[in-house]
Amino acid sequence: MNSNTNNVRQAVPFLGVASMERSLAYYLEGLGFAMKNRWEVNGKVRWCWLELGGAALMLQEFLKGGHDSWVPKGKLGVGMSICFTCEDAVAIYHEVGARGIAASEPQVGNGLWVTGLTDPDGYRLFFNSATDTPEETKLSEVAESVGRAPSPASDPPVRQPSQGARRGSGDPPHLLQVMWAGFRPYS
Repeated sequence: MNSNTNNVRQAVPFLGVASMERSLAYYLEGLGFAMKNRWEVNGKVRWCWLELGGAALMLQEFLKGGHDSWVPKGKLGVGMSICFTCEDAVAIYHEVGARGIAASEPQVGNGLWVTGLTDPDGYRLFFNSATDTPEETKLSEVAESVGRAPSPASDPPVRQPSQGARRGSGDPPHLLQVMWAGFRPYS
């Protein structure tokens, strides 16, 4: 028996960012995260812990000068995707759209509504929720079938998932899954 089975509780992505100010505006104002903890140096947030529902992220700005400075070569975020499993990915799409954040049109894949966006540093973020809507259905196709286009102010006529849809019986819902390079749904 592995003694760490009940010891490990959460995986939290730790993202290096080029501009903490820009990233905080995006995650707090644009996506609705809340800052739960932070480390400040000279009155400036240097590191922070953000939460949205049961999911969390850590952000830290790269130091551009001094003893502990290090800036990666190449573009940040390349090959990194974070998938947030939620109750209603379509609602996330409408909420962030109303806040001025561009997100991909929700589409069904693998029994999930999926909408994606890219943060200021190039990290890919996907919000997904279980559904029994047919594979490859786009939100606009479902909305048009009842005579209206999707908009942040309208609720799409999507079927809700049955209990335990796309999961094994008794499995807990996953709050945050980290996906790596090669995962490119609907891009």
